[in-house]
Amino acid sequence: MNDMPLEKTTVDSLPDAGLAHEPPRMDLEYGWHSNNRVVLLENGEAYFPRVFEVLRQAQSEILLETFILFEDKVGHELHRILIEAAQRGVRVTVSLDGFGCGELSTEFLAAMSNAGVRLQIFDPAQPIFGVRTNWFRRLHRKIVVVDGAIAFVGGINFSADHLADFGPQAKQDYSVEIQGPAVVDIHHFALLQGDRPARARYWWQRRRQRRAQLALTDHDGQVRLVYRDNRLHRSDIEEVYRLVLRGARQRVVIANAYFFPGYRLLREIRNAARRGVEVRLILQGEPDMLVARLAARMLYDYLLKDGVTIYEYCERPLHGKVALVDDDWSTVGSSISTR
Repeated sequence: MNDMPLEKTTVDSLPDAGLAHEPPRMDLEYGWHSNNRVVLLENGEAYFPRVFEVLRQAQSEILLETFILFEDKVGHELHRILIEAAQRGVRVTVSLDGFGCGELSTEFLAAMSNAGVRLQIFDPAQPIFGVRTNWFRRLHRKIVVVDGAIAFVGGINFSADHLADFGPQAKQDYSVEIQGPAVVDIHHFALLQGDRPARARYWWQRRRQRRAQLALTDHDGQVRLVYRDNRLHRSDIEEVYRLVLRGARQRVVIANAYFFPGYRLLREIRNAARRGVEVRLILQGEPDMLVARLAARMLYDYLLKDGVTIYEYCERPLHGKVALVDDDWSTVGSSISTR
């Protein structure tokens, strides 16, 4: 597969009603769209049954990207569904990260390929003497788009460790299901990453027509896709965070599993607390990687002295990357450390 630079995504969302201020305006690739239905899915218990149901009903196309796919009960169920879809004529494209999915067997991958599933492995640099040199250039997205009409975006991988019955190390995470005009942008984005520029251009030319077709007049959720890459959009997600923090009036809640942001974002968090906004950070208390907690704790004193409240989530490893501002803006995605 070609070296895809686009690594992380997030979805901005505003509720169906009651907006107190306009969404922040930025020069981002994708804009805000109204008339969307957005459903929050918590952990694998909510996410897997719903995404599998939608995949089984696919009629023309499945685009799926994930950082991790394991050969466990979740991975085998996804494997079976994708093969069945391809065999009934659905165009199925699956993009996997070479590191996160590095343990998949040849037989597992070959069965999908032989059924007609188009597999793409993101691995920008091969290991040198068995050691990986590209730790921070990963396909970290978790996106599913079905028939260009329903999309899922969030932080949940296709692995059983997102289910409570996995045990104490089961992860806490979130995804959103989106229906409506915003799916046009998510679909376009996924097509571009899947080495289908011609189809992406055709889809983009029809975007107004498609948005009109997908508009849900009984829902008014406003949604925008934001992504970052290692080229032209290195700081887009951080810029969105900074803008909404500047406009925060009452409350900010940020839950992020791997929290070690840059100075400019830290400054906006502190500034919000200084002007009286209630700022709460929810970070890992039972980390899946100890270094994540150690790195975050280096910032505690710096933030606490300005009135930021910090919680450590200890029920299970926190894997989520979500935020809420003033009850009228939220984000769900896969961008670690909000950088």
